[in-house]
Amino acid sequence: MDEGHGADRRLQTLPPEVEESLCRCGGIAGLTERLPENEVLSRQSAVFRTLADPLRLKILAMLFVQPLCVCVIKAVLDIADSRLSYHLGVLKKEGLIAGEAQGNWIIYRLTADGETWAQRLADGTADKLGERQ
Repeated sequence: MDEGHGADRRLQTLPPEVEESLCRCGGIAGLTERLPENEVLSRQSAVFRTLADPLRLKILAMLFVQPLCVCVIKAVLDIADSRLSYHLGVLKKEGLIAGEAQGNWIIYRLTADGETWAQRLADGTADKLGERQ
């Protein structure tokens, strides 16, 4: 059976308001054209997985205030070195933070992407998204 024909049969039973709006956007083809590319969706999915941990969100929030060394982040979070190192590594791998050596210290700061996400947190955008259920 041709997959396209099966989809057409399923679409014959759409609620009228859905059918009308789907027609206005160009049908299934028009809707599909408006979707983000798979690469973009994969990237966003990876960022969302990174941001899914409250400790990492807190790290972003702290770095939104100012760049910090590990000792300050550790003191605020009150977690073991290994756990903090793991979370910093996840944020760094995703390109949300960067560390710069200054003598014996590593100073972490937000990248441009990290700044964008931290700003969304500060604005409460993330909370508003969570309210839509």
